[in-house]
Amino acid sequence: MRPSLSCPTSLSLVGLACSLLTGCSTTTITPTPPQVAGAAITGRVMGAQAPLIGAHVYVLEANTTGYGGTGIAASSLNQSKSLLLSSGSNTTLDTSGGPTNGFYYVTSQAGGAFSLPTGDYSCTLNSQVYLYSLGGTQGGVANPAAGLLAAGNCPSGGSFPSGLYIVMNEVSTIATAYAMAGFATDALHISSSGTPLALTGIFNADANASNLENISTGAALTTTPAGNGTVPQATINTLANILASCINSSGPSSNACTTLFGDAKSGGATGTMPSDTATAAINIAHNPVANITPLYLLSIPTPPFAPALTVQPTDFTISLRFTAGGLAGVQGIAIDAAGDAWIANQSSPLNNGVYYVTELSSSGSALSGTSGYTTASLSEPYGIAIGLLGNAYVTNFTGNSVTKLSTTGSNLSGTGGFTGTLNEPNGVALDAAGNAWVTSYDELLTKFSSSGSELSPSFEGYNGGGILEPASVAIDGSGEVWVANDEILGLNPTPAIAVFSSTGVALTGNGITGGGLDHPLSIALDSSGNAWVADYYSGVIEINNLGNIVSGTSGITGGGFAGSDGVAIDGAGNVWVSNLTSFAITEVSNSGAILSGANGYTISSTGGSNDVAVDGSGDVWATSFPSVVEIIGAATPVITPIVAGLPSTLTVDGTSSLGTRP
Repeated sequence: MRPSLSCPTSLSLVGLACSLLTGCSTTTITPTPPQVAGAAITGRVMGAQAPLIGAHVYVLEANTTGYGGTGIAASSLNQSKSLLLSSGSNTTLDTSGGPTNGFYYVTSQAGGAFSLPTGDYSCTLNSQVYLYSLGGTQGGVANPAAGLLAAGNCPSGGSFPSGLYIVMNEVSTIATAYAMAGFATDALHISSSGTPLALTGIFNADANASNLENISTGAALTTTPAGNGTVPQATINTLANILASCINSSGPSSNACTTLFGDAKSGGATGTMPSDTATAAINIAHNPVANITPLYLLSIPTPPFAPALTVQPTDFTISLRFTAGGLAGVQGIAIDAAGDAWIANQSSPLNNGVYYVTELSSSGSALSGTSGYTTASLSEPYGIAIGLLGNAYVTNFTGNSVTKLSTTGSNLSGTGGFTGTLNEPNGVALDAAGNAWVTSYDELLTKFSSSGSELSPSFEGYNGGGILEPASVAIDGSGEVWVANDEILGLNPTPAIAVFSSTGVALTGNGITGGGLDHPLSIALDSSGNAWVADYYSGVIEINNLGNIVSGTSGITGGGFAGSDGVAIDGAGNVWVSNLTSFAITEVSNSGAILSGANGYTISSTGGSNDVAVDGSGDVWATSFPSVVEIIGAATPVITPIVAGLPSTLTVDGTSSLGTRP
């Protein structure tokens, strides 16, 4: 099928006050962050709402020499760094011979109180610092399986809040475990690769913990600090109650702990059994559909955190739901290098004929103001893609144009946008050279330069190859352009996937057909050059880089597929599909196994999702009318924007860094 072939700006991390309390945006990072003395921290270690006395509190820093995460073994490359100093005023060397052997700690006292005076630790400026508590006694009963977490950040000169007080409990543990799940193998192995994109991703992940709980009270939130996001407080409390059942027990051999550890292995039902509740929380975040019933039953008898779920859920994902910022008729979604989500709103939120594009920060605050970005050229915005410089390219379904927006939402495409051979444009993708490829429902594929010049033939665009009512477009590492062709009202009797060369030559005759292709709506490419197609009636279909359908005669079905519309690839090569009619997001492994259970991850009881994207923190974003949902820590961090995964030199076989970790 293939013819022969003759980073984004790094972003900085701000201090703990910003990341934990406000979820604010990022700026520029210094290439070699210095070491700084840590500021004072006081707090309490609490288990099941009662003090844990004699607990060992460690101060750890996420590593930057290799990824942690689901399926990645613990090693010296991803081991967290111990920060407490031997010169500390009340630090003690751990000589237990266990996993924390050689680390210094402070001990919780009466009432669970602990104190870290100024200068007891030093950390790398802007790194992710977190607290890990292990053991302790309640009512005279010691429990070495009691593991707790609390998220933080190494302070940047003066931004550390004076008198910071941290409550470490089961809620803070769930918030930290889920927020950092994309980088965590276990409680002692949290790490990224250290690239600029990876540092941005892990910073944003850390900041998301403050969207889930109040660090100073240890209480689950109902609304995000920015005020425009709904937090699933009952789900967080239920997960905290599951951990509390073990912490408020006689110890590791108790029925509660053995049940928890047996049902929260590293692979869910398989893999390594955790030895403490903090690692159990990380494993549950990695496997949110595993062993739901026995885990849920642990939360019921004497739940210390309320309100909690009163009905067993179908999964243990934690999803935030965002509104405001001009969100209305949400359609396409794309993630930029900063981890911000850009959303095309196909309808006018005020019903006044003015259309908006919304930008949400990585923590969900509306960066585009209360009404979003608007310009005269926007008319039913539909598809969206982000360029290497952070500019957004938006298709206008009724405007027959493409609007280019700057990183701050300014119009870069003139009053009427980029125009040319367009007729109801929908999908858009960018190639490594910065050209925009646009699909239109009227059998058209159009190519624009970054400045808006039409590079495809006027009045006809590129056609052939099976094109008929194209709905989505994606680019592989060879520069080839893959097009999913929608089938509406039976007008396309043989739904097909068309492939074009980087110069617009059709490579697929009458198109790739069969394999369950019935109503293909979206397409995404993985690092091997394989295409994954979301089909409204057939779930998801895989086509290898030679153009052969390899997912069977009927595609991959089950797992909550119903009205499959959008598709995205995460950093492990796993496939995420949004579903319009099942109100769920489905996750499929790169080998075709359903990972999200029989029903998918439920995101709504009122409306489905028409597009999905994964960010560099491992969060999954989905448009779900009339709002946007963020599933915290469910995926593997991935390079963003999508175009940043393409090679500058074309590959022969379509391979690339698409769908890989930053």
